[in-house]
Amino acid sequence: MDNTEALLAAFDAQARAEPPSPPPGIRYEQDGPVLRVVGAARGFISAPPDTGLRGAELDRLIARQRDYFTGRGEAVEWKTFAHDQPPDLVARLRAAGFVAEDLETVLVGRTEQMATPPVLPGGVVLRQVTADADMRRIADMESAVWGEDRNHNGDHLIREVAAAPEDFLVLVAEAGTQVVAAGWISFLESSDFAGLWGGATLREWRRKGIYHALVAARAQLAAARRVPYLQVDASSDSAPILRRLGFQVLTTSTPYVWTPPQP
Repeated sequence: MDNTEALLAAFDAQARAEPPSPPPGIRYEQDGPVLRVVGAARGFISAPPDTGLRGAELDRLIARQRDYFTGRGEAVEWKTFAHDQPPDLVARLRAAGFVAEDLETVLVGRTEQMATPPVLPGGVVLRQVTADADMRRIADMESAVWGEDRNHNGDHLIREVAAAPEDFLVLVAEAGTQVVAAGWISFLESSDFAGLWGGATLREWRRKGIYHALVAARAQLAAARRVPYLQVDASSDSAPILRRLGFQVLTTSTPYVWTPPQP
């Protein structure tokens, strides 16, 4: 196990940074200590571990983000981490009308440990994809997995690949012409962390090692670039799998979402 305190400090300094340039159709707007990410299906607030604001000043910062996206008729997410300061940040977000989504566990694993040859069930292949049509196929698969429309995720993947084709890599697991699982990896310049995202698998294809194979394949991509750590914001389903693979828990995160009232 690596030193958790040192890893957390490095994670805060490196992995929580936004890329220097936004994808097409997205813009960044600085508001004091936070960065607004504008233009996606849902806004996002990128905040440091401590904004430096307290009390009424912090309330005004939160209210500005809420009111800004209300004016756009859009929801917005403020992602919090268990170690963020001040201790009453979450209470102030709730008081402003933000609602908690599912808790996620932030895990970190050593790339060299995870970069094993992927093992797949018969008839399943992994490949990297870049075409818009493949991103739409991934969104269709995710819609089936989650039982809701995930077309916006296809838009997200298309934008990210277009903005950083060398640093945002998408993999699919296919059985014939069917996408059965997918995951992607993102790299930040000069960061010791590569982010693993996605990982959804069709129900009938679970427990066959595909999720593990996607982790291993993306770890190999990170190893080729000498990035020492992999980072995952894991759901309650994925976290136990990743811990069995050797990932260690760093912290937890909870998205707090403001949704403007319908007109």
